[in-house]
Amino acid sequence: MRQGRDATIIAMGLMVNEALKAAQSLEQEGVDCRVLNMPTLKPIDEAAIIKAAAETGAIVTAEEHLLHGGLGSEVALRLAEHCPVPMEFVALKDTYAKSGKPGELLQRYGLTSRDIAQAVRSVIGKRKPG
Repeated sequence: MRQGRDATIIAMGLMVNEALKAAQSLEQEGVDCRVLNMPTLKPIDEAAIIKAAAETGAIVTAEEHLLHGGLGSEVALRLAEHCPVPMEFVALKDTYAKSGKPGELLQRYGLTSRDIAQAVRSVIGKRKPG
């Protein structure tokens, strides 16, 4: 969806749009952020995940699902096996979600482009020098 060299956001569903907005706002800070759309968990594009990790050295996953057993878990599994890099996760924590308007729910549960951008800043700070 978007090329970048400093970090990669791997997103699915409506979080792809939030990831693109985050990458655009980070660009104003001099952070060049790649965005990958991961449309399915099975099959998952393992090659794209490993390539992004190797090229950017930092991964943020963004999903509007529970963290456990979702996109973040699947990406972490692939990276642990093939290309360990620092990661951050933007997802629903261990909680029951309420119903409401999408924008309000994204804000309530910390799933906005601002939250993604903050996760990118954090993960970049965890990268190994060089």
